[in-house]
Amino acid sequence: MTIKATLVLFSILVAPGALLAAQAVVHVQPPDLHGPRQLQDQTATAVVRDYLESWQSLTAALEKNRVDLLDQDFVGTAKDKLTDTMRQQAALGIHTRYQDRAHDIRIVFYAPDGLSVQLIDNVVYDERVVDNKKVLTTQRAHVRYTVVLTPAETRWRVRIFQADPE
Repeated sequence: MTIKATLVLFSILVAPGALLAAQAVVHVQPPDLHGPRQLQDQTATAVVRDYLESWQSLTAALEKNRVDLLDQDFVGTAKDKLTDTMRQQAALGIHTRYQDRAHDIRIVFYAPDGLSVQLIDNVVYDERVVDNKKVLTTQRAHVRYTVVLTPAETRWRVRIFQADPE
């Protein structure tokens, strides 16, 4: 099975089931790699699966202002920035609820040594800022993220999670 077929199958069968609670629509474009290393189907599927699961831990962590909920899915700069965000939220007495609605994912780089994968994700999500039980703001966001994942013991973890300027 080709990478394209695997990713299409993943986006049709696996991703909606994995995100049923979130009801996100997931579209995975064929990888657009320019380099000496081929991306195996199994690796591409694992990267996308683990990345989408990271959104679930991100959502739970920001809603509860609990940094420990990021431990399984985030490391490095991504975890540091999200930790700072949660500390600021906690200091203000607020939390943020995210509901991801759609992901349009494209893998754009696979390191020759196999130790990092970069993807671009055009995400649509609802963001609600809450103070105690009072909703302060609600908005729908369309954001392009540049994401770098690195392998860990049993999964890919998000190392860089950067919203690109509009």
